[in-house]
Amino acid sequence: MLLRGTGVALILVGLVLYAVEGGPEGKGSHQRVLHEHAGEYRGKAGCPEYSRYASYPHQPLGDGPMGLPYQRPWVNCRTFSSEHVENVIRDLTSRMEDKDLSRLFENAFPNTLDTTIRWHVDGTGKNSGKRTGQDWEGAQSFIVTGDIDAEWLRDSTNQLEQYHALARKDKKIYNLILGAINTQAEFVIASPYCNAFQPPARSHLPVSARPMDNVHPAYNPTTVFECKYELDSLAHFLALSSKFYNSTGSTAFLTSRWYAALNAVLDVLDDQAMSTFDNSSGMFIPNAYTFQRHTSTGTETLSLGGNGNPLNWGTNLVRSAFRPSDDATILGFYIPANAMMAVQLKRTAKIVRTAGKIDLAENLHSRGLALEKAVWEHGVVSHKKYGNVFAYEVDGYGSSIIMDDANLPSLLSLPKLGFLDSSDETYRNTRKMLLSKEGNPYYLKGRSFHGIGGPHIGLRNAWPMSLLVQALTSDDDEEITGALELVKSASQLGLIHESIDVKIPSSYTRSWFAWANSLYSVVILDLAQRKPHLLFGEGAEPYVVE
Repeated sequence: MLLRGTGVALILVGLVLYAVEGGPEGKGSHQRVLHEHAGEYRGKAGCPEYSRYASYPHQPLGDGPMGLPYQRPWVNCRTFSSEHVENVIRDLTSRMEDKDLSRLFENAFPNTLDTTIRWHVDGTGKNSGKRTGQDWEGAQSFIVTGDIDAEWLRDSTNQLEQYHALARKDKKIYNLILGAINTQAEFVIASPYCNAFQPPARSHLPVSARPMDNVHPAYNPTTVFECKYELDSLAHFLALSSKFYNSTGSTAFLTSRWYAALNAVLDVLDDQAMSTFDNSSGMFIPNAYTFQRHTSTGTETLSLGGNGNPLNWGTNLVRSAFRPSDDATILGFYIPANAMMAVQLKRTAKIVRTAGKIDLAENLHSRGLALEKAVWEHGVVSHKKYGNVFAYEVDGYGSSIIMDDANLPSLLSLPKLGFLDSSDETYRNTRKMLLSKEGNPYYLKGRSFHGIGGPHIGLRNAWPMSLLVQALTSDDDEEITGALELVKSASQLGLIHESIDVKIPSSYTRSWFAWANSLYSVVILDLAQRKPHLLFGEGAEPYVVE
């Protein structure tokens, strides 16, 4: 819990700066003021620790009825800048009719750049054009999740999503995303079963001291922050590459290191498609990956000696030990991650085909088709009320888990992943089930807020991200505006929180959660192009970031 007195001090500092400098973009005299509170800051000299800074409102307040605060750090405290990003902010916010949604976009769209780029080299220095196949060559980018000083493969991919459209014409953004791909490749090569990573040694940033979990294969704690095997983490590595390629047409990331990372991904897929028991003898086969943690929280470790519950053979599905919430799976065939991996394998096949890797492309494409077929064959179950629906998890023996979680990939996000169209009948049945308390145990409702949550935070907290995915996957104007209104009402501090207590909407988790801010930005950019009248008024022309 933050000390209220410290928060008040920060508010006063912010007000003094605004008054002295004439606005949030001013420079100069704040350096002296902030040094009086040096114990509360990290990073650049005199800059606030952002999770504390984001916990309190700052001037100037917005023009909307909610008077939302301006939560961007001072200019010289930002971790990355792009004039193209600033142009999009000015362009879009000047057109938006709802000034509270506009202020949220002003804060959220640049949040990843403003606060989470802990280390970046653009790869344009001397000898940068010479690729020798050594590690850590070229552009590199280490992107933290927000208030935790580590990089999650999943989070960092999603944190960059709203910037891909700018990468073709903005060289700085291009190099930032290229660097993120290169850095993720190094992480995947080093520890393909791990989900979160420490700052690279070359960054000279301090690493976090963490208790060691009992994991096989063993990991290096100076490289790895946490080693929970999540299938979607590897799918997100591929997704970052495919989105970059689709936006820029560039294959600059297709280095020997990237191919080594891809091979590591395929090795994991092969190992994790194995069943718990030998098909012929029926004997137990220890999994290539096991995880045990000393904890009193059941979702933080795996049962049965770190293997998890048994999985059947012959499904062609791939096991995931943990969900994207970092909670353990109950039944290891996690359907949303399998669907995402199927899509990304096929997309990656198209990319490597352009590089002349025909055999590899055929291999990836066939893997993607087989996984897609497996999802439809084993991931669809018959529900007595909703008909054919996607299960959240299955085991290949006939058991299934019916639920959804706010974290992506989720069942609700299947159209966003590119697995199917939102008009698909099975998806529509599933969607109806997931967005009801009767069908989804983690659909949480309160007097002023509702949405999908999950076991990670608890049974009273729904996640704004679920409402944003609901808007992103809907064509219904009323449903979209209703979801945005709920998100807006729960964002009193001008940023998107991780979760909201459905009974007390002013109670939230994480003041600084960059992924959620990026997802909000993605939704606004999507609506600006797909349904401009919802943002700009009747008769408005689509707004496309190019």
